[in-house]
Amino acid sequence: MSEPRPATDEGLVRGIGLAGLTAAVVNSTVGAGIFVLPAAVALRIGAAAPLAYLLCFVLMALVVACFALAGSRVSRSGGTYGYVGRAFGPGAGFLAGVLYWLSDVLANSGVLSVLAASAGVLVPRLGSGLGRSALILLVSGGLAGVNVRGVRAGIGLVQALTLAKLLPLLLLVVAGLLAVSPANLAWPGLPKAAALGDTVLLLVFAFVGVEVALGPSGEVKDPARTVPRAVFLALGLTTLLYCALQLVCQGILGAELARFTDAPLAEAAGRLLGRAGSALLLLGASVSMLGYLSGSMLGSPRTLFAFGRDGLLPQAFARLHPRFRTPWVAVLTHAAVASTLAISGSFERLAVMSNVAVLTLYLLCALACWQLVRRDVREEGPPLRVPGERLLPFLACGAILWVLSSATGRELAVTGVVVAIAGLAYALRRARAARGLTPGPPPGRPRPG
Repeated sequence: MSEPRPATDEGLVRGIGLAGLTAAVVNSTVGAGIFVLPAAVALRIGAAAPLAYLLCFVLMALVVACFALAGSRVSRSGGTYGYVGRAFGPGAGFLAGVLYWLSDVLANSGVLSVLAASAGVLVPRLGSGLGRSALILLVSGGLAGVNVRGVRAGIGLVQALTLAKLLPLLLLVVAGLLAVSPANLAWPGLPKAAALGDTVLLLVFAFVGVEVALGPSGEVKDPARTVPRAVFLALGLTTLLYCALQLVCQGILGAELARFTDAPLAEAAGRLLGRAGSALLLLGASVSMLGYLSGSMLGSPRTLFAFGRDGLLPQAFARLHPRFRTPWVAVLTHAAVASTLAISGSFERLAVMSNVAVLTLYLLCALACWQLVRRDVREEGPPLRVPGERLLPFLACGAILWVLSSATGRELAVTGVVVAIAGLAYALRRARAARGLTPGPPPGRPRPG
């Protein structure tokens, strides 16, 4: 039996269609990592790389299936926060939202840091000191300004940057397929299990990002149909692109590919098109980072908006701009935190702290998906139905736990501490609200789940 839809997200504009959401997912997934990925894969298993890509596709398809099933049943802004909260209540939803926002703001900060470092190669004054800080603030503030002006402007920027960063990659694929040496692609036999597992682990991290693009779920047109179509279409396009780039680089550079760990795509483009090709791919890396940041600025602030909407943060975070009808306080807050972390931290440190949080978030989403399907929750039209939909979440959980088993104790401890602090803060706020000391969730709002 279906449940009534909670009255939420009033005032938001549903302006994101299939093309826009697909572009947002592709943009969030295809980040700066794709420009170094082929060398890392070749270093581990050589020309057997396609096998790892196929295994990774299967694993991520399970995770994406959970997002698609949950997203077709819950249409509120906040993405995973909305899914988990609807399934298990506001406490679990708050923890999921904390993990989601934390992992993305850390990744956002890391990419800002790398972007500043890349700019510093061309203009040394931008690589350190006040110049670096000014560049970070300019990029983050500019993207925040675009998204404050409206969700259509934000998704339009995402689509434009996605196209801009994909064009040099597609050019390399088209030109490279005509220049590969078949001998460099000869099948070397099955790799060792340990090496293959390590490679799949690397590729799983290269595929993450769907949770960022689903942040503005409350602004998606016909989410029950748009969300599942967009996430599966984006996963398929991303996998094809990754495989094609791997084959081109392997086919052109052969065994040398593993040596060019800093910029394998630029090296392959340089062999094909000379310095112009190498420069084009380096420029594409910068555009890719900018594209990721634009997608993050579109999706992640909606979690802060959702916290404010549900009384888990001050209600100012749920305030909409009087003209543009966007959650401007949440957008500007996200930009400010990301900029501060980027100025004060390094990419490596920021990226490591975000990894386990993302995987834990995926685990919560898979469990929430099972609960939503079991209870037949429906918020926006008929949900997606697939064979074995109650089994898929458990298969996804198994895959996620397998990946998490490779995490270090320190990484697990960092995430555990954050979850513990968030849980304690939530419990204290609920206790204070019960005594009338702080406002709780808005009166009359049904409890999720």
